[in-house]
Amino acid sequence: MAPYVQVLAKADLLVPEVSAASIIAKVARDRYMKDIAKKYPFYGFEKHVGYGTAAHKAAIEKYGVCPEHRKSFKPIAEALDGKTEKATRSGDIAEQKVADFLRKNGHAILARNWRTKYCEIDIVSQKDDVFYFTEVKYRRNTRNSDGLDAITRRKLSKMQLGAMSFAQENGLQHNTLRLAVAAVSGDNYQITNLIVLQ
Repeated sequence: MAPYVQVLAKADLLVPEVSAASIIAKVARDRYMKDIAKKYPFYGFEKHVGYGTAAHKAAIEKYGVCPEHRKSFKPIAEALDGKTEKATRSGDIAEQKVADFLRKNGHAILARNWRTKYCEIDIVSQKDDVFYFTEVKYRRNTRNSDGLDAITRRKLSKMQLGAMSFAQENGLQHNTLRLAVAAVSGDNYQITNLIVLQ
């Protein structure tokens, strides 16, 4: 027989045993951070104790990720992918270029960077009775790729999931839905390709 488990919100404020466990866990974690600060002195673990402060992010940008960093933590995952704040800004500019282009071509922009726990859509737009879900891919140069090769089968499945989730949330299941990919490149953020996939 499986043990009975009850989830209690704010249990550390309501149950003395949970409060004590939380304090013990925090003290143990702070001690651990001080220990690894001696091993990896460049990151300042003894000060920010692993939180995503500006100083911690700056250290990651300068020295990279150390073995103690949790790879599933978003800032670390982005660092491992080579993403920086500059790259994020570039992505935002590219998305704005595509959104402006779509507007000029008769689209109404319904959402930007719409996301759930499992998927994200860069741009949702509507033209006539069709709803478009556009993924924007930016590359500073196109020597190796314009970004369209990043639309793998797995990525396409996530795009489909995002479109279906948005449609369900907004009551659009019976409308025509289209997936699209826009490739943007260069310092001038030129739209080099815009393909409707389905």
